[in-house]
Amino acid sequence: MITRRSALGLLAATPLAASPLSKAFAADYPSRPVKFVVGYPPGGATDILARLIGQRLSERLGQQFVIENKPGAGNNIATESVVNAEPDGYTVLLVNPANFINSTLYVNLKFNFVRDIAPIAGFQRVPNVMTVNKDVPAKTVAEFIDYVKANPGKVNMASSGNGTSVHLSGEMFMALTGCKMQHVPYRGAAPAITDMLGGQVQVIFDNMPSIIQHIRSGSLRALGVTTAQRSPQLPDVPAIGETVKDYEASALFGMGAPKNMPKDMIAKLNNEINTLMKEPDMTKRLVELGGDPLVLTPEAFGQEIAAETAKWKKVVEFAGLKVE
Repeated sequence: MITRRSALGLLAATPLAASPLSKAFAADYPSRPVKFVVGYPPGGATDILARLIGQRLSERLGQQFVIENKPGAGNNIATESVVNAEPDGYTVLLVNPANFINSTLYVNLKFNFVRDIAPIAGFQRVPNVMTVNKDVPAKTVAEFIDYVKANPGKVNMASSGNGTSVHLSGEMFMALTGCKMQHVPYRGAAPAITDMLGGQVQVIFDNMPSIIQHIRSGSLRALGVTTAQRSPQLPDVPAIGETVKDYEASALFGMGAPKNMPKDMIAKLNNEINTLMKEPDMTKRLVELGGDPLVLTPEAFGQEIAAETAKWKKVVEFAGLKVE
């Protein structure tokens, strides 16, 4: 006897994934709550993004998208739980920069992110912000490069932890400029910013949502954003790439699923998410969280994931980082 669950498994593993039976499942999908797995604790910017998207999907599709926070091992616990979940459309993952970085950073992963997670849709790209404390005399990226080279061994670069996008945005900057700074990792952005304000560290490439209030108050100074273009949140702050050729270190977010999730279900979620991305209220909230919304097909989002993984691989290798 083939149950609905096992039938879904067969559909995902064979060409029947595009069959009328599969489309019938997709038409009824979701018929029960969907688990939306997030690799961070509640309350942070990434969790807020997931809850924002999940709430609107719940409203549109008539079933709850229940946020399940699974922090630990740099996002790998959450990701592995989704890789190993039934590919039935009822477990999805918040895709975030840690997934791309970890593909190279962690030596003994039990999964291959590009291979084992099916891309569903992108949400947004968010810049980090290259920010210095007020004691640093540099007012531009070019002046900062000169300052670091004139003060070897004296500039400390804070981050929210080893291997984070905050850390590796700084490592990419060092790789492309020849600057040498001492990396000082913290357990999260809050203590790093505290020491930035106190002058113990001189620069951080922090996520925009956690640093922007300090920039706007004038207690810290922004020199550049890590996206290819300027951010509407900080329109007067140049992109680092305007000074440093080929620099781009934005944070890509979206939704993924176990690799054999039926394509019709993926298409349905993709259409719903892309519709959300065009809503004025959603656009406003995403911009407030630091980045413009993305509208991508699953295939295009998959290409973005592959490109991000390749980009961060080069940075991790340059920095000589490995986690056993």
